[in-house]
Amino acid sequence: MSESCSGNCQSCGGSCSDPALKVRNALAGVEHKIVVMSGKGGVGKSTVAVNLALALALDGRRVGLLDVDVHGPSVPAMLGIKDAHLETTPEGRIRPVEAAGLKVVSVGFLLDAPDTPVIWRGPVKIGVIQQFLSDVDWDGIDTLVVDCPPGTGDEPLSVCQLLLDADGAVVVTTPQRVAALDVAKSVKFCEQVGFPVLGLVENMAGFACPHCGEVTRIFPGEAGAELAARYGVPLLGSIPIDPLVAAQGDAGLPFIRKDETSPTTRAFLAVVGRLGLDAGGSAGGIRRRRPHGLNSAPVSAILPRHDIFPKGTTTP
Repeated sequence: MSESCSGNCQSCGGSCSDPALKVRNALAGVEHKIVVMSGKGGVGKSTVAVNLALALALDGRRVGLLDVDVHGPSVPAMLGIKDAHLETTPEGRIRPVEAAGLKVVSVGFLLDAPDTPVIWRGPVKIGVIQQFLSDVDWDGIDTLVVDCPPGTGDEPLSVCQLLLDADGAVVVTTPQRVAALDVAKSVKFCEQVGFPVLGLVENMAGFACPHCGEVTRIFPGEAGAELAARYGVPLLGSIPIDPLVAAQGDAGLPFIRKDETSPTTRAFLAVVGRLGLDAGGSAGGIRRRRPHGLNSAPVSAILPRHDIFPKGTTTP
């Protein structure tokens, strides 16, 4: 960004060469930006992201959910909108799909069929993520939850470099120590790129009996507590396994909207409480840091743009 830049992309016709600045201005009205990530696949990260977004909505926030799991977008199926497609507004912005009180954007909305593979190299993926952050009509939301794919590659790196004023990351693990080996890499990743870690969520932490609600530990280890102690980050909560969560997810029905008194729902609502957001969207207990390290370098050279909609089209 040049010294003469006013910080207002519209003042120069929207031609700013810094993608991160363009994203920041596009999301200027979004008070909170929370990134859900994990170094390990199969830990239920997308389930946590979807239900965290729903819990935030139940807590009175206006929530957007961005699914950047390019090769395995499961958010549309979990919310019962897998047949939806993205459209553009008359102004040329991408219109989110609305479901369960959320504004949702996912690569899954661009596919011809649920089993269509996404065969993209890094530059295309990075460009689409940039467009989802800067060209979507996120107006009206005060909180954005971003669901990243597992690992520490192009997608989470791009999100962290583009969201310069994000609150930080919620890192998902399961109790087993073998999971912690990979999840620890996400914590270290955040440290190295200067991205705040809001805390850890330990998913599948015991089995919630569907009859009596009692939670019984079925996996060895307490990776959530161990990682939290090792890296000095909060353990935001432990989410038990509930058969209804899987059944509702497969059916495309929001779980915590069905049973707001279950141990699993209470656990998700407790995570929201520990995040420390005040009602109404003010900063609350979340302590922000301006990202540093890799994020301090210009990102325009490594974030090529890929237009989802060619000029003049309104549907994919």
